[in-house]
Amino acid sequence: MNGVIWVAECRGRVAFHTLGCKVNQEETASLMEMFRKRGFQPVDFKSPADIYIVNTCTVTHTADQKSRQMIRRAVSRQPDALVVVLGCYSQVSSQDVLAIPGVDLVAGTKGRAEVVDLVEDLLEKRRAGAPRKEVDAVRSLRNDMEFEQLPLPDNPLRTRAFLKIEDGCDQYCSYCIIPYARGPVRSLLPQLVKKQLGELIRAGYREVVLTGVHTSAYGKDLAGGINLASLLRELTAFPGEFRIRLSSVEPADVSEELLEVMASSSRICRHLHIPLQSGDDQILELMQRPYTAGDYRELFLKAAGMIPGLAVTSDVMAGFPGETERHFANTYDFIAALPFRDLHIFKYSPRTGTPAAEMPGQVKPGDKEQRSRRLRELAEVQARAFAEGALGETLQVLAEGSSRKRPGQWQGITDNYLRVVFPSQDRGLRGALLPVKIIGMGQGDLLIGEIA
Repeated sequence: MNGVIWVAECRGRVAFHTLGCKVNQEETASLMEMFRKRGFQPVDFKSPADIYIVNTCTVTHTADQKSRQMIRRAVSRQPDALVVVLGCYSQVSSQDVLAIPGVDLVAGTKGRAEVVDLVEDLLEKRRAGAPRKEVDAVRSLRNDMEFEQLPLPDNPLRTRAFLKIEDGCDQYCSYCIIPYARGPVRSLLPQLVKKQLGELIRAGYREVVLTGVHTSAYGKDLAGGINLASLLRELTAFPGEFRIRLSSVEPADVSEELLEVMASSSRICRHLHIPLQSGDDQILELMQRPYTAGDYRELFLKAAGMIPGLAVTSDVMAGFPGETERHFANTYDFIAALPFRDLHIFKYSPRTGTPAAEMPGQVKPGDKEQRSRRLRELAEVQARAFAEGALGETLQVLAEGSSRKRPGQWQGITDNYLRVVFPSQDRGLRGALLPVKIIGMGQGDLLIGEIA
């Protein structure tokens, strides 16, 4: 897995740029692996290349703008290079992408395993003197129930591996375009998840993050009562030294069974990212979120009680249509009353084709900015308070690399998502799991420790 694939002759230089989530980033890494195995040489996106590939995002209006900006940048880099666009933005707006002069191939969020073939075909035709041709390879996702398995990426510079176990979403929140860009829930079969986990552990990874578009919906499309909890039970039985971290899980999907599995195994990181979006019931209803603020609070306290030291991180939206100062105050007070580890604050962005884009009461940009700023300030206070609770504890830390700001020290992350720096002259710690005693606080929520 960690070996470098050498080829006798480079067939071309290929550069990648990825926008958006961890799922996108891992899919780009898989594509990079596919091109490398065919004899192409990955290079930096700022370097001259024969092929530029932009993996786009459409989660917000800003993401669309950034996607178009990077596409145009790719076109201007090398006039005779192939420009390939794929991902969520190109899935829902393929004709807009094709309208950008210089784009050669547009793919979406399906059929990416064929992208290398399509690129090779375009290169061959171009070398034969054929005129430039634009190809729209975007496929419909409406009735697609097959999980598209891409090869595991080979990145020896990483200490954590991401294992995509699910794709798609069928929740259809009123503000979200992702179900239209990703299609319905599709799960990787448990035996294939286990096979890939085994490969990653043998490759030397000590932390594997299970990820997906709607990770907690894992198994809903599979027979036999398979779900995320049952999958975790099987994965924690693997031999070796490793730990598993879950990516984002939806509140309605966090069952007592899942919490029991997490509480029963030290191999599962004490960390849950549970999107809140709003702490006001009226706004949650407008968002079409399937829970109330009370439901979320009950889940938070139950999870924290069952898993001591649990870190709960969350997403919160500022300025959803109809959100008044009273609604915002309810959200602020709700968050302030719970010990969140961290918050991802983002401003509502209307997405064409979603119900929320047509709702009355669109919030002014200035009000969105002011509310998001207040939430970020609250998040910083809570993050430091949560970190202070670890003082005096000895925690398992994944050593990620030497600290740039602190010579002679390493930095790493605990299972409950705390950032730690600790002194060591050992240059071989990268990727190791180490017991570190927390002895102090640095700036913000940074912890200072020493190897126990």
